[in-house]
Amino acid sequence: MGSLQIFSVLFFSLFLAKCCYSKEEYFVQCLSKYSEINITQNIYTPGSPIYSSILEYAQKNPRWLNSSHPNFIASPKEESEIRPVILCSKKTGLQIKIKSGGHDYEGISFRSESPFVMLDLGNLNKIKIDLKEETIWVQTGATLGQLYYAIAKKSKVHAFPAGVCFSVGTGGIISGGGLGALMRKFGLAADNVVDARVMDVNGKILDRKMNEDLFWAIRGGGGASFGVILAWKLKLVRVPEKVTVFTIRRELEGNLTLLRKWENIAHQLPEDLFVRAFVQKGVFSAGNDTKNHVGFYIQGQYIGPVDELIPLLNQYFPEFNLERKDCFKENITADAEKECFEVPWIRSVLYFSWRNPNDSLEVLLEKSIPTHKDYHKGTSDFVKTPIPESGWEMVEKLFREEERPQMVFEPFGGKMYEISESEIPFPHRKGNLYTIQYFVSWDDNSESISSQKIGWIRKLYKEMEPYVAKSPRSAYLNYRDFGLGTNEEDYSYSKAKIWGEKYFKGNFERLAKVKSKVDPKNFFRSEQSVTPYQLSY
Repeated sequence: MGSLQIFSVLFFSLFLAKCCYSKEEYFVQCLSKYSEINITQNIYTPGSPIYSSILEYAQKNPRWLNSSHPNFIASPKEESEIRPVILCSKKTGLQIKIKSGGHDYEGISFRSESPFVMLDLGNLNKIKIDLKEETIWVQTGATLGQLYYAIAKKSKVHAFPAGVCFSVGTGGIISGGGLGALMRKFGLAADNVVDARVMDVNGKILDRKMNEDLFWAIRGGGGASFGVILAWKLKLVRVPEKVTVFTIRRELEGNLTLLRKWENIAHQLPEDLFVRAFVQKGVFSAGNDTKNHVGFYIQGQYIGPVDELIPLLNQYFPEFNLERKDCFKENITADAEKECFEVPWIRSVLYFSWRNPNDSLEVLLEKSIPTHKDYHKGTSDFVKTPIPESGWEMVEKLFREEERPQMVFEPFGGKMYEISESEIPFPHRKGNLYTIQYFVSWDDNSESISSQKIGWIRKLYKEMEPYVAKSPRSAYLNYRDFGLGTNEEDYSYSKAKIWGEKYFKGNFERLAKVKSKVDPKNFFRSEQSVTPYQLSY
């Protein structure tokens, strides 16, 4: 057979392969071509027995449980299995959505308008600690709970500054910034990343030395816009063997002076003291009807023993009336006016996640599917000047209209003010008193109820506009909100900049330029992915 005939046969075979196989069949065949091992055993379709359970676990916010389903779920057990998924998704026109933990307010990691593969990194959760170097390598499928647990098993005097919800995945929270109870002392999670391994759009693994611009972008710029983050190298921080955590509960009515005092000085406190505030229904009922009762509570952590904390609180917040003996009581009720515990750092993690600090540490490793479906919507703001009394009165009025509203206020200052706006993509530094997370949840996910709840939080967000940061009104990427704007079909930079500057301010342009270099054809994309730096795609 002549060379021309051989070429014709090969060409016809490729033509038949593309014409006679579905996109799904061609994807599976492609995986075999690019894999040295059989990775299809970790690829699941809607007909696979465990497909539904993987998807359900992924959706920590189940609002979109039936809105869209991936054509495939890829759950690799080795990093090498990811390269074929990327290459074959490109060849077959499938998008990739990357999930590490699943705490994803808008469902970007597990839903899409286009056919897609959900890349579930949950099996990539290896952790390697070097106490001599005081660093840790963690694969991005590991949760914060797994990370914290591993640190605590190795050391009583080391920690890592990241989020307070331990079921969050390290891949997502660190790439979005990573606010947490230790940030005033040590900065964000992303501020404490010293290296990373990232697989790019061509299946090549890069580290910090190979691409410093990419390393800058993924620490707060949202990693899924640029590639697949495989692992982080993190800098451990030193903490004392005992830290002190406490909560003070009050009714909002009659105690507004205390809340306003908190917002004026929380960012000025010593950096070892982190004191955040919440406003919600039913905090401290005091015999009132919880349906209409609006309360607040103040929750704090001091990086040190109670004997050091009490003098500080007497100096800054004598209104708390917290005494040493309060920190060693047993059988405290859930609505007690005050509570306090002196515990190892790892048990403060349990406390900030609404667990008893004396619970088994194995709780941190839980990966079960919740039986109760909690549908929710969140968004965020940053505050540069204290909210006047009229603003708080508006908040209380709107809270009385809703069943399960919540606002979370987390103070800055300390280390957060020492780092420049451009050090990493997260720009919200000096000048911000605190950040607000708005949150509403509900049990009935019918369209009418969901629309009502989302309408309420939109109303609150609009009413807060006079009191928050402006030009632009800013937001935190990890509390992602499509209401700020989304990419349109052309994925133009000029349109993406409208919402992008709310998350990243002036850093959005640099992020877009990094995107142009590492993913110029915009393969890794979503409704709020960073777009290449050009007028249109």
